[in-house]
Amino acid sequence: MRTIKITNNLHIKTTTNFISIFVVLKNRNIFMAYISEKTLIDLEFLTVLKKTSEYCISDLGKNTLLKIRPFKNIELLMPEIVQVNEYASSFENENRIPSHYFDDIQKEIHLLNIENSYLEPTSFLKIKNNATTILELQKFLNKFKIIYPRLFENCENIKLHQQIITSINEKITSFGEVDENASFTLKELRKEIGIIRSKIGSSFTKSLSQYNSSGYLDDIRESVIDNQRVLAVLAMHRRKVKGSLLGSSKTGSIVFIAPEVTLQLSRELQNLLFDEHEEIIRILKSLTNSLRIFNSYLQDYQNYLIKLDIIGAKAKYGKSINACLPKITTEKKLFLKDAFHPILLVKNNEKKLKTIPQTILLDQNQQIIVISGPNAGGKSITLKTIGLLQVMLQSGMLIPVHERSETCFFDKIMTDIGDNQSIENQLSTYSYRLKNMRQFLQKCNDSTLFLIDEFGTGSDPELGGALAEIFLEEFYAKGAFGIITTHYANLKVLANELENVVNANMQFDEKSLEPLFKLFIGQAGSSFTFEVAQKNGIPFNIINKAKKRVETEKIRLDKTISNLQKERTKLAKTTETLEQEKHKAVEKSERLTEKQLKIQDKLESFQELYDSNQKMLTYGRKINELINSYFQTNNKKIFTSEFNKWVLIEKGKYLKKNPPLPITKVEKKQQAVEKKLVVEKLKSTETEVLHEVKKVRIQKHAEAKIIEKQKSNYKFKINDKVRIIDSNAIGSIDKLEKNVVFINYGIFTTKTTLTNIELVNAAKK
Repeated sequence: MRTIKITNNLHIKTTTNFISIFVVLKNRNIFMAYISEKTLIDLEFLTVLKKTSEYCISDLGKNTLLKIRPFKNIELLMPEIVQVNEYASSFENENRIPSHYFDDIQKEIHLLNIENSYLEPTSFLKIKNNATTILELQKFLNKFKIIYPRLFENCENIKLHQQIITSINEKITSFGEVDENASFTLKELRKEIGIIRSKIGSSFTKSLSQYNSSGYLDDIRESVIDNQRVLAVLAMHRRKVKGSLLGSSKTGSIVFIAPEVTLQLSRELQNLLFDEHEEIIRILKSLTNSLRIFNSYLQDYQNYLIKLDIIGAKAKYGKSINACLPKITTEKKLFLKDAFHPILLVKNNEKKLKTIPQTILLDQNQQIIVISGPNAGGKSITLKTIGLLQVMLQSGMLIPVHERSETCFFDKIMTDIGDNQSIENQLSTYSYRLKNMRQFLQKCNDSTLFLIDEFGTGSDPELGGALAEIFLEEFYAKGAFGIITTHYANLKVLANELENVVNANMQFDEKSLEPLFKLFIGQAGSSFTFEVAQKNGIPFNIINKAKKRVETEKIRLDKTISNLQKERTKLAKTTETLEQEKHKAVEKSERLTEKQLKIQDKLESFQELYDSNQKMLTYGRKINELINSYFQTNNKKIFTSEFNKWVLIEKGKYLKKNPPLPITKVEKKQQAVEKKLVVEKLKSTETEVLHEVKKVRIQKHAEAKIIEKQKSNYKFKINDKVRIIDSNAIGSIDKLEKNVVFINYGIFTTKTTLTNIELVNAAKK
């Protein structure tokens, strides 16, 4: 949170992103702003209001918005414009302001002020809707009060009585009817009404069936008259049907009779309906009386929702023209960067035309700007843009400018803008303009922004120009900020002579003589009178005659200004071309740099791949050399020794290129702990393995004994595969003679004892 000092006795407290502003007054004299209705009309402010009102969600909000006028002072302006800015910020985040549609309850509020009056059920629903909307807004803004602090503060100040909603919910249904549970009497009456209607329905159905079977009824059988079911009886049988005659068809062939049996029940139903109506009125009166004490609060709810509707409409209109909230400064300054005329912007966007923004600065060093140049060059539009945007801002609206723009609050905004298409200005006279100048001189001060179009026109050019000079000097002496447009050469000269007054011109293409709609500060503009006449087909001889009738010095001055403006236009085009070339060169350089980096990355990748392949080839050749040496010597010891030696050399090279990172004391301790854990784990594993080995040995010893026993009990037979103990050769038994066995090895035969041989494979049976 930071505090901006406005004056000695006024401070604005705001967050860094201008979310919340609170104004604290300390015995400050407040100056009331003066902006006449004529000024608002001149600047087409009412057109902007009409366009903004289209974004309102209620007729009350729309009608109230159309009556908006600029705020009288900055203390009233700041809370409003900050709320509009907060509402507009909700379009850019996920926490959108909830719907705040509301009903017009002015009639209901008026009736609550009348004794013994009562409201209809639909009126209670309107009141409930408004109260519920306030409740939902309070819940939402309380949840996001950090994002919308000013909106939350205003909503929090509204005292909501939950009893209003509760009382209405107890008596009125969501369909706009009195709930049957609103009273015990009403519930019982509606229960009886239901029973009677059921009886009427069943009795009528019975009569319908009886007379239809007798052939007394027409094909349509029944109809409805005065909300009552009746029998459609053929006229010839009307005396045979008991009941009350209620009407007949156009031809008279059918009469409509209410059956006698249902008449008494209908009368009873009417009595019950009357009692129900009386009970409903009693309930509505009771409910109305319970809400009378909240009448002032209901008016507050209505006023708040109208205000929020207007704030929302301003924010939505601001979004449609890409508007923002510029910095509002206490320094006497107006700096509007990339400012668009909102009405022109919308029209051009609809036609898909480009709108050229203007940038303008008014401060202590540039107090008044004198804009000159040819007609239809955009002078009046520039003038109106500045005035309209300032009036919009002082009315609590966002404006279509660059976010770095800044401006102060003007106590007075005065205009004298002529429009050639306006009937009022076609009828205006020089006297009328002089009356305006008189008001300017009376009310103009150092907190005034004045805007004058075609300054000094309406009278003799020399005399009117002289008087205009005096007016300009008076405005300048009073310290007022202003912008004027003129064709008078003496005013252009005066602008050069006064220290804080500057000339400006609307740029013009000297070849095509088409306006560029760009404002250039620092140089007066030529009217291009003869050039424009030439372009519009006026003959050369007539133009030359006109030139001869004009003073030579004036022609020279206009020609000099025209030449200077042409040079300025050429220089501007050259600068623009150079900027474009520079931009292209920068883009090209960036692309080349990007390509160079990509090529460098590829070269490095290829180099790494090449080095890796070379290393693999070297390793392959060395291993191949060691293997060939082994094949020649068949000496494993030498081979192993040479291989290990080579591996150690390669490892040393690797460690030299990739030295191990130094180990910290903490890492050493950690490694020692881990090493100790590994040793302990190894010992534990070794103990477990030895234990298992002993088990396996015992098991194998037992299996060996079993096998040995089986072999000792085995009876050898012919063709058994055997071998002599401690021998590898296997033979087959050819012959057995008591303890002597003859073994055939294929090439030779030998004999030995049975105790000296062991079985390899038994002969197949």
